[in-house]
Amino acid sequence: MKTAVISGGAGGLGRALAKGLQAQGWRTVLLDLDVSGLDQTDQQMPIACDLTDPNQMSAAVRQVWETCTSVDLVIYNAGITQIGGFADMPDATHRKVFEINYFAAVAMARAFLAPVRAAKGVHLAISSVAGFSPLYHRTAYAASKHAMEGFFKSLRSEEAPFGVRTLIAAPSFVATNIGNDDRQPDGIARPGSATDGVDYMTPDDAAAEILKGLARDRAMIPVGRVARLSWWINRVSPALFQRLMEKNIRDTSRPAR
Repeated sequence: MKTAVISGGAGGLGRALAKGLQAQGWRTVLLDLDVSGLDQTDQQMPIACDLTDPNQMSAAVRQVWETCTSVDLVIYNAGITQIGGFADMPDATHRKVFEINYFAAVAMARAFLAPVRAAKGVHLAISSVAGFSPLYHRTAYAASKHAMEGFFKSLRSEEAPFGVRTLIAAPSFVATNIGNDDRQPDGIARPGSATDGVDYMTPDDAAAEILKGLARDRAMIPVGRVARLSWWINRVSPALFQRLMEKNIRDTSRPAR
């Protein structure tokens, strides 16, 4: 039985990815801060882990090594967003977004580098449309996702000689926490809770597209109609994309007068 390790496994998209892989016969290891809502089964192993804590990360990796005969797929799905203007953002908030969205993924990639090589497996980074384009009131989030994409695109070339594939999925807005806007005073929030999103996808629909791209070995997987349009428009004309983004995101974010 092949094994996939999924960070952010207790969230909506993480669970949907796990469900889709389990339907294909995979075992899934789900890493998250709180896994109390996840069942332990033959195909599912939840592990509570703060990925920004090196000791917790090491303990989780040891548990995976002791339990699983291989690690065939690592999905880097854990993340947070930050909504608000840069002028009002403390430096500590910017760094927190990077610690979770970027540095935790890098640490996880290093921890599983050897087993993924041994399995000739796959690194699958869950980025965002904000990973290849600008996004209003998301400077820290967009920067962290740009960094994530740059890391995994570069890692792709280094790991290819070992038979390892490195893929990136870029969803647009996935409705994982709609109606649960627990935004903190500094704008930190759970992904999928923003009210200014466009054309939200369900986690199941997003997971299905991601797993289809995985099966087809697509290096870049824009997920959803908005993501596909954004990918092509941004490639053809970044200036046009910026204008469209501002019209659809910035203008709808303004309070009614």
